[in-house]
Amino acid sequence: MSGNNQESGCGCNKVALAEHTPAQSLSRRNALLKLGAGLNALAGLLIGVPVFGYVLSTFSKRSPRSWVSLGAVNQFPEGNTRLAVFRNPVTAAWDGDTAEVPCWVRRIEGEKFQVFAINCTHLGCPVRWFQQSRLFMCPCHGGVFYEDGSHASGPPPRGLFVYEHKVEGGELKILGGNLPTLAEPT
Repeated sequence: MSGNNQESGCGCNKVALAEHTPAQSLSRRNALLKLGAGLNALAGLLIGVPVFGYVLSTFSKRSPRSWVSLGAVNQFPEGNTRLAVFRNPVTAAWDGDTAEVPCWVRRIEGEKFQVFAINCTHLGCPVRWFQQSRLFMCPCHGGVFYEDGSHASGPPPRGLFVYEHKVEGGELKILGGNLPTLAEPT
């Protein structure tokens, strides 16, 4: 009988609670479910667009490379190696000074040159030219290169990277637009 009393005595309250509670929790649950799904879709879109762009860019074969002037041929004395700087042809307005790329220019004789990337082939540290010893040396791990860019000693796996170059109209030009790497040594 006590079970009947509880049901009959509290039945009105349980019915009233049953009418309000499920409706409120279902609408809150649905709202949070929709919000979570929307945030997941937004996160997927933010991650997916760059990944999709990267995948599509591997199919395009446009080359940003172009011939860039390093200056007049007479700026580089025969038998010497000099530091030259060129502006990377692939730049944006906000690149500022980082668009200026240094390289080492060795004038052998006449119009015969070698143009080296400044980066060591070990870990990419900038190499320095020492005129007295006629060597390029890397300060990071002791890599040493002969004046022709070939590997002399230390951890680098190969000689310095060489830019394609040409003399045109009394100017020394190199094919700029990408830095030589082990994958693409030019």
